[in-house]
Amino acid sequence: MLSILFLVASVLATPTDLTQDNFDEFVFQSGKSAFIKFYAPWCGHCKGMKPAWDSLGSEYKDSKTVLIGDVDCTSDNSKSLCEKYNVNGYPTIKYFNPPDKLGKDYSKGRDLDALKEFAKNELGPTCSVDDPTKCSKLELRELKPYIDMDPYERDQELKDIQDKIHDAEEANKALLKQLQNQFKEDTDALEKLKTDYAPQIKKLIAATPSVSMTENTPKDEV
Repeated sequence: MLSILFLVASVLATPTDLTQDNFDEFVFQSGKSAFIKFYAPWCGHCKGMKPAWDSLGSEYKDSKTVLIGDVDCTSDNSKSLCEKYNVNGYPTIKYFNPPDKLGKDYSKGRDLDALKEFAKNELGPTCSVDDPTKCSKLELRELKPYIDMDPYERDQELKDIQDKIHDAEEANKALLKQLQNQFKEDTDALEKLKTDYAPQIKKLIAATPSVSMTENTPKDEV
């Protein structure tokens, strides 16, 4: 019975499970474009889109050009990946078109039709020096100055840009943490204020008649 359940689970688990150990192999070394969902098992939105995502994975399971993958951010083998790609909420969906190793955020619809349309139109081999046949004349002209650069200079410029992005992301994380701490402090202060005044409020309400005395006082007749 256990073997049957395992076989069924394996058939259903069509998106590739990605971890720190196999991410580079499946995403970068395969030469495929990758469409990846970073998730947490307890996340309601993740559960909601799972049927559509699994259907997409099933459709592309034999694809030579596109990989549909899952990264469980609660797994010890995947936490570092989620930190590396700045996953701050679930699900976070990113896509990687070779030779891009930074990944881009997917922000369109999460129903099956939207996912299929994006995968069909946006994923797959792109223009690069490794495959210039995918480049338009304009793309080749724009690419030529970078191709002609000294390899060390090109690598250094790319590293400098990536470092700037990384520093900005770290600063953004620090700001978010600071705001979260500030919000917590303010919330705690608000709750303390409510607690401190609760007895006085209770007495003031208890001492106030349901019908105001001024309402029962007859007005002078003209």
